[in-house]
Amino acid sequence: MVVIRFADGTLTLDGLGAQHALIADLCVLDTRVGLHRAKALYYAEILRRLHGKVAYDDQAKAYATLTLSEPAPRPLREYQSKALDAWVAAQRRGVIVLPTGAGKSYVALRAMLACQRSTLVLAPTIDLVQQWAGDLEQRLGRPIGRYGGGDKDLQDITVSTYDSGILLMPWHGNRFGLLVCDECHHLPAAVTANAAESCLAPFRLGLSATPERADGGHARLAELIGPEVHRTRIDELEGNFLASYQAEIVEVALDPDEQAAYTVARQEYLRFVRRMGIDFGQANGWASFIAASGRDPQGRAAMRAYREQKRLSRSGRGKLRAVWQLLRDHGGERCIVFTEDNDTAYAIGRSFVLPVLTHHTKGAERKQMLDAFRCGEYPVLVTSKVLNEGVDVPEAAVGIIVSGSGSVREHVQRLGRLLRPQPGKTAVLYEILSAGTGEAYTSERRRNHVAFGQDEAFA
Repeated sequence: MVVIRFADGTLTLDGLGAQHALIADLCVLDTRVGLHRAKALYYAEILRRLHGKVAYDDQAKAYATLTLSEPAPRPLREYQSKALDAWVAAQRRGVIVLPTGAGKSYVALRAMLACQRSTLVLAPTIDLVQQWAGDLEQRLGRPIGRYGGGDKDLQDITVSTYDSGILLMPWHGNRFGLLVCDECHHLPAAVTANAAESCLAPFRLGLSATPERADGGHARLAELIGPEVHRTRIDELEGNFLASYQAEIVEVALDPDEQAAYTVARQEYLRFVRRMGIDFGQANGWASFIAASGRDPQGRAAMRAYREQKRLSRSGRGKLRAVWQLLRDHGGERCIVFTEDNDTAYAIGRSFVLPVLTHHTKGAERKQMLDAFRCGEYPVLVTSKVLNEGVDVPEAAVGIIVSGSGSVREHVQRLGRLLRPQPGKTAVLYEILSAGTGEAYTSERRRNHVAFGQDEAFA
């Protein structure tokens, strides 16, 4: 008889003996205690391989079978139904890729109803934890646990941040039969992956609009959650289930003094890069620059020059004037202004007396700002990166990107904030670029996605 137990986020198998060959690739022998150990992730696969071949006593599982129902169900859209059916057919494991605003969370709720097991939902931010928990409470009519941001309430259905989930798993990783990972592109990160590896849940669902990662880490999603089972592209839903949208570029010139300072800083930075033979076309280009700037006597000055030319290009005075003009052009519409950094966000807020939401904004104030924006008391919100992911603001119709990273995901996520459908709504996403700077190349990389008329999913 093989006894399977769960402790500290791992499985132990006692009495496996010669049957070790059945799961040799999934476990290792701990010679100190004579037990085989395996990641909790492999629980379902271990049982599948042992079933019918070896008698076993499963003492690891602690998740509950529930009786879940939705008092006021709504019909699934065709693409949602196809996604759910594909996930169920894949043994209730896998990744579903749907655009922002396409109802990923409702697909997850229907997955919970299909499993009828205690469920843990992981989300990247406290805002999303609160949003998920509130929505599930309303739809299921039962208390939903919250874990993270000071909350430590565990229920049969619990929503947690990824960070808190990592801490939760060693003690309660066997308590949930279904694991739902929202914005699952976060999951393959070295530390975050522990949340999936230490969870016993046999059923797993990953949700993302943009699962691909620049580091190739998305390949691990198949192991951590399951294969991609369904994908619906943003252009397939535009105008029907998502708002119609336009994406426009606005180029502005740096003021003469800004242009002169930019040129000096960029030349100093590029001289160092060329002298050190750094190629930013290579995967390790940026890491090489950081390392070289730290060990070379001229490196610190080159890094300062790099930061200065970035600051000038992303927050020039011409951009502020352009923001003001766009806000006037769209008077009466709900607008979100996106920046790459907090300093620029606060500068815009001070210049035009606008509310600014950053990661420094406390939870209660953040909720007040979002509620005021949704009801129209605040027609404009300025934010750095807080609203990039997941937060539901269907009233937003205009986005103004003042600055951003080279991430395609970030660009698509910002567009996604505007695509929640409203009657007669056509969303507009403006990207303000400083002419004659490196922003043009960065913008081209950001826009390399089907949502912006490109064929490639990701660069």
